[in-house]
Amino acid sequence: MTTTERTTCLVAGGGPAGMVLGLLLARAGVEVTVLEKHADFLRDFRGDTVHPTTLDLLDELGLGEAFARLPQSHVQQVGLPTAEGVVRFGDFTQLKGPHNYIAMVPQWDLLDLLADAAKQESTFTLRMETEAVDLVREHGRVVGVKYRTAAGETGEIRADLTVASDGRHSALRKAANLRVLDFPTPMDVWWFRLPREESDPRGVVGAMSSSRAVILLDRNDYWQTATLIRKGSDARQRRQPVSAMVASIAEVVPFLADRVDAVKSWDEVKLLDVRVDRVSRWYQDGLLLIGDAAHAMSPVGGVGINLAVQDAVATARLLAKPLLDGTVTTRDLTKVQRRRMLPTLATQGAQRFLHKRVLRPALAGKIEIARATKLPLPVRVMKRFPWFRRIPAYVVGRGIRPEHAPAFARR
Repeated sequence: MTTTERTTCLVAGGGPAGMVLGLLLARAGVEVTVLEKHADFLRDFRGDTVHPTTLDLLDELGLGEAFARLPQSHVQQVGLPTAEGVVRFGDFTQLKGPHNYIAMVPQWDLLDLLADAAKQESTFTLRMETEAVDLVREHGRVVGVKYRTAAGETGEIRADLTVASDGRHSALRKAANLRVLDFPTPMDVWWFRLPREESDPRGVVGAMSSSRAVILLDRNDYWQTATLIRKGSDARQRRQPVSAMVASIAEVVPFLADRVDAVKSWDEVKLLDVRVDRVSRWYQDGLLLIGDAAHAMSPVGGVGINLAVQDAVATARLLAKPLLDGTVTTRDLTKVQRRRMLPTLATQGAQRFLHKRVLRPALAGKIEIARATKLPLPVRVMKRFPWFRRIPAYVVGRGIRPEHAPAFARR
């Protein structure tokens, strides 16, 4: 049996962008419904980095104290193991403001915090185990979505505006048949956990050798570990023992040598299909795409979540009044893309440059920082002139055109 419901704004996807947008619009008094296909937010190896701009936003929303009570670790330094010792490559302590660090928080805790705050607003509805599977159109205009629940029930929700924040594999983006600019990437990523000892370095640790490019994210009692593999090589590489892969990491990060047996099977190693793409136009009449649905980011810099949240803030600020007045048009949606296009282009441009100049050569065994007798120029500069460490910290931590909570959403 198919049922039909109605709301003012329908948000597909309960990730950081969708939950922030839902909260902000509800605080403006807009009737908003968020659909999340899973029963909860508990998914491992989702992006767990909360950047200074997002921490500032939580303060503006009156959620800073509640967020500070969540289990978390703070990343203030980015280090590269070299033959001359660990070189600090980024220093977040040099950022101005109260949040001179990146908070590492399980994403499900952040989403639960946002959901609890949004549920206090009378115009907010969160539908779990409900997936938006297609668009509903009338006279060429998007007027809502078709949904399917985990129990197999189907229905339609009509809305003045549908926002797709359902990730890089967005069903609504596919249904809209929007033109996608897809940029080749040289790698995929394996994610897994390794135990962390008190004697280990703190913060973020990266290393490159002829066999591995690795990044370790400090999660207090364990390292959230990522290692790059050549694009499309996952199935072939899993034919080797998983301990051999961990041992190859320990060769370039020696303090892990006593933990090569910590990963018991390949089931503990998750694959991230790395994509960098964007739609040329983020909207159709009645439909807007934000976050990864509009522009999938590489994990380089961990900035994807931050950009998605910034998209949501800009969307709420620009569209709350038209939604309340019932006058939202394609012209209003155009303003969102114009506002957020520069950060998107700049970030993807930087990521594509690093893919080409650093990661592709590293995967080909042409860059080896861990044992290099002569360090790359940027690393030498960071080592000799500590002031320059604030530049990558600012780019990653604050980025271009940070957004702030509109007055109607502040508490």
